[in-house]
Amino acid sequence: QVQLLESGGGSVQAGGTLRLSCKVSGRNIVEYYMAWFRQAPGKEREAVASITRDGESPAYTTSVHGRFIISLDNPRNTVYLQMNSLLPEDSAMYFCAASSAYGLNWLRPSSYDYWGQGTQVTVSS
Repeated sequence: QVQLLESGGGSVQAGGTLRLSCKVSGRNIVEYYMAWFRQAPGKEREAVASITRDGESPAYTTSVHGRFIISLDNPRNTVYLQMNSLLPEDSAMYFCAASSAYGLNWLRPSSYDYWGQGTQVTVSS
């Protein structure tokens, strides 16, 4: 059974940095298309970044492009989200997701088979 465990969240001031980690257990991470989503209170879950199985083709939502970097560490079965120049509007619960599909719409939560429990990110102004 596949399990995803996020870590690295916390509270920072605007302009600060955080690095989120998502450890995949139960299967090899290269079997999955990986993504990070976030959800703020009262809002829908939003796709933030995704990366292909070979780690070569990251994708980002417009609001984080140029500030966030998604990366894979295959030997550690882990996907990271480096978050720089954080803004108060980045505050949310961040979730890791894995999809076994090919040719998926990475923006849609329904495209993913497995989810982590989330890690909270709070950015103060």
